[in-house]
Amino acid sequence: MPSQPYRISISIRPQYLPEQSDPEEQRYVFAYQVNIRNEGSVGVKLLSRHWVITDAVGNVEEVRGEGVVGEQPELAPGEEFEYSSGCPLPTAFGSMRGSYQFVADDGTGFEAEIPEFFLVGPRTLH
Repeated sequence: MPSQPYRISISIRPQYLPEQSDPEEQRYVFAYQVNIRNEGSVGVKLLSRHWVITDAVGNVEEVRGEGVVGEQPELAPGEEFEYSSGCPLPTAFGSMRGSYQFVADDGTGFEAEIPEFFLVGPRTLH
């Protein structure tokens, strides 16, 4: 079976940062490690990102921008790129999801969905 030309896998590991958070001031800070792997058969370049961040009371913030952490990584088939970023929330629980926009070496533009993941602070799940 031939591989798909445009196939990106994305995995995310979030964590709560108590040392940067201040629950009394409704400030909860989370870090997340992202791994982006080109599982397709064509080289790709990450052009931009779109995040949808939702806090525990349903407030939604959308973030769009070029690249990730100031870079627009290029990934040959089988290569991966990893980076860390962060997100402050006014609640101890929230979620993030979104998409990355890519262009392949053959000029084809496509999106890769970032699966939803949860940001969980202290004492939020019983």
